[in-house]
Amino acid sequence: MASLIEHLIKLTDHRDRDLLELTLSKALIDLVPIQRVLISKVVSEEGVKRWMDITVLDARGGGKVVDPLRIDFQTLPLLEDNRDRLHCIQQQQKVEIAWAGEDGPRITYLPLFADPTADVEGVLEIHSASALQDDHLLLIADLARVFRNMYRLLAYSDRDALTGLLNRKSLDDTFYSAVLEELGELEESSAAARQAVLAAGQERRHRVPPNYWLGTISVDNYGTINDQNGHLIAEEVLLLVARIMNNTFRTYDRLYRFGGEQFAVLMHCPDEALVQAAFERFRANIEKFNFPQVGRLTICAGFTRVTPDDSPSTALERAERAVDYGQHHGQNKVFSHAELVRKGFFAEALKIGAVDIF
Repeated sequence: MASLIEHLIKLTDHRDRDLLELTLSKALIDLVPIQRVLISKVVSEEGVKRWMDITVLDARGGGKVVDPLRIDFQTLPLLEDNRDRLHCIQQQQKVEIAWAGEDGPRITYLPLFADPTADVEGVLEIHSASALQDDHLLLIADLARVFRNMYRLLAYSDRDALTGLLNRKSLDDTFYSAVLEELGELEESSAAARQAVLAAGQERRHRVPPNYWLGTISVDNYGTINDQNGHLIAEEVLLLVARIMNNTFRTYDRLYRFGGEQFAVLMHCPDEALVQAAFERFRANIEKFNFPQVGRLTICAGFTRVTPDDSPSTALERAERAVDYGQHHGQNKVFSHAELVRKGFFAEALKIGAVDIF
């Protein structure tokens, strides 16, 4: 069993936010006499909020870690379905449920993110054979504070300074772990294996389920917008585009800005038609929005299925080809790279010779 110092080192040694919940759970199981720890976060889609159980770990071994990109949102419980959790995050205080007598087993809920300005809400759900002692609660609070500090630190380094969306570094860092197959049942050895897998970086090959998609988005005529309205207005356009992205795509889709007018989305979706519909919805939302001092503008989007041999760069290259095709064929378009290949439109673009990128 690792010591408190060893667990603190593990918590502060990460460069991947997706591993922090697992590391915190393992520390609590090792250091506090509890039976189970569960970390659940609030996710939303089209204004509906639900609970997503990110990590579950049992003292006797086993548990699971969930890939948020692969969750079926409609199967998740609504916030109101667990009123004890809901009360915990609303009141930002401990909620303790003794379900078999005052001296018997109980569930203790603690807010995971105490900062009301945080962009995420969640709870620690701790199952124990009896009431947690004050020193145990203090230890849990201290570990949770270290977790929050690391979460905010990594979130800051992962974000684009202007829009608050994820940055290109974040895509490079998380691309492989995001498209790994769901971990399923988790043993202690599998956590170490996952660490080793992530540490291997871009040199490794990985198994990819067939339903991961990467898309890129560019604002049409952005250079003209910048020239005619100035840098500050052009930046406001990017901020509003980012806001519309957040309001259009699901909260568990990964949204990126790479600089300039280029954005990207990494998502898990059952088929190409649904991905096309999601990007079309975003295109329509942009088209109908009245941008202050600029008026109407449009975007082009292109997307591609992630393949087993992909790196972030190769997948982005295909998506960007589809975007460039749209911008040279009328703008305000969404194209699937695979569909353009099937129809032979890239060959046609080469003959036109507008740009030598296809």
